[in-house]
Amino acid sequence: MRKFLAAALAGLIGGAVLTTQVAGPLIAQEEARSQSVYQQLDLFGDVFERIRAQYVNEVETGELIEAAINGMLMSLDPHSSFLSPDDFEDMRVQTRGAFGGLGIEISQQDGFVRVIAPIDDTPADQAGVQAGDLITHVDGESLLGLTLQQAVEKMRGPVGSEIVITIVREGVNEPFDLSIIRDTIRIQAVRTRTEGDIVVLRVTTFNEQTYDNLRSGLQGAIEDLGGIESLQGIVLDLRNNPGGLLNQAIRVTDAFLDQGEIVSTRGRDEADSERYNASPGDLIDGRPMVVLINGGSASASEIVAGALQDHRRAVVVGTRSFGKGSVQSLIPLRGNGAMRLTTSLYYTPSGRSIQALGVSPDIVVAQPARREEGEEAEQTNRPPRTESSLRGAIGAQSISDDERRMMEDEERAAEEVARLRGEDYQLAYALDILRGLSAMNGRR
Repeated sequence: MRKFLAAALAGLIGGAVLTTQVAGPLIAQEEARSQSVYQQLDLFGDVFERIRAQYVNEVETGELIEAAINGMLMSLDPHSSFLSPDDFEDMRVQTRGAFGGLGIEISQQDGFVRVIAPIDDTPADQAGVQAGDLITHVDGESLLGLTLQQAVEKMRGPVGSEIVITIVREGVNEPFDLSIIRDTIRIQAVRTRTEGDIVVLRVTTFNEQTYDNLRSGLQGAIEDLGGIESLQGIVLDLRNNPGGLLNQAIRVTDAFLDQGEIVSTRGRDEADSERYNASPGDLIDGRPMVVLINGGSASASEIVAGALQDHRRAVVVGTRSFGKGSVQSLIPLRGNGAMRLTTSLYYTPSGRSIQALGVSPDIVVAQPARREEGEEAEQTNRPPRTESSLRGAIGAQSISDDERRMMEDEERAAEEVARLRGEDYQLAYALDILRGLSAMNGRR
């Protein structure tokens, strides 16, 4: 019994010694890290007091602290930033679908302001701003060295006032200026149109109106066609869509899926990962889809395109998307401001990361440069070379009235496709793919 007690006591003492040997250095390391943090905060306080006391001009302490916070956040990635109370309110207004400005979504790249995409039918879009453009100057003043928020402030101004931005564009040798008149930006989240028996849904942004606009527009178009049986398919046009609200991207994707994962988000802590799944119900009852994307399709657009692609629910056509696959959490702060902080990354259902990679289309189709009007007219006005155009050709004497009407309808459809190819080659290509898929599925 004494031997047993002695052995147990020895074990307890050994365990205590081992715990002390392991835990001691860890505690010391944690204390050293904490001490280092306190020293760095003391350094920040010293610099702050020196600036406030000795800078050549008197400074506003609140602005200094905001600049320090913003600098800290901007050093993390291009999308983390501090929002003053006014900026925070502006952001909330934008998600509701109306705000003042030029109508462009921008990010920062190597100190330059880069256009993610112009918003349809806004002053920037009408002036010719393109996705991928770098904005180097505003009214002759350089933007280099400014934070993204400071650059945005430079571009803001009263509705109706003029702004001149200097653009550097790939493929253009010299920078050039664009004059833009500021206006109130009212975003129509979804525009619906029909091309024959195909519905085209042009989604310009993901704001609070997007899903409701899409559903009502699609239902109205289907009713105009005479019901779902008359629908051949849809084109979901996400080109130059800079993204927006995650919940809207999920709802739009869910509108065309019956089941399965839509997107997952993964952060530093695995326990904070989230998965979003589709619920039963497809607004178009499984009819074929084509999704159009380009380099201006970002964030929420890439979630939709990636999910529908992974589930083989749609053929993705166009060019590689922008590659913004990070999630920003909006964290309110004291004083009515907020912090926009990158907290996780998006992943498509197959586990692909969108960040920096983007979504690669199933079929790569670049939008060709628009031809000069004279060239287009010369080509479209050339008479077609057919059997009936040959001298002495035998006429179709036995053609019925129904066959003649069918030929005329087909000819009008072909003329419409030719017109569309001149206006929007990528969309015309998408429509051709849909017609082919519909024919394979037995729908004409």
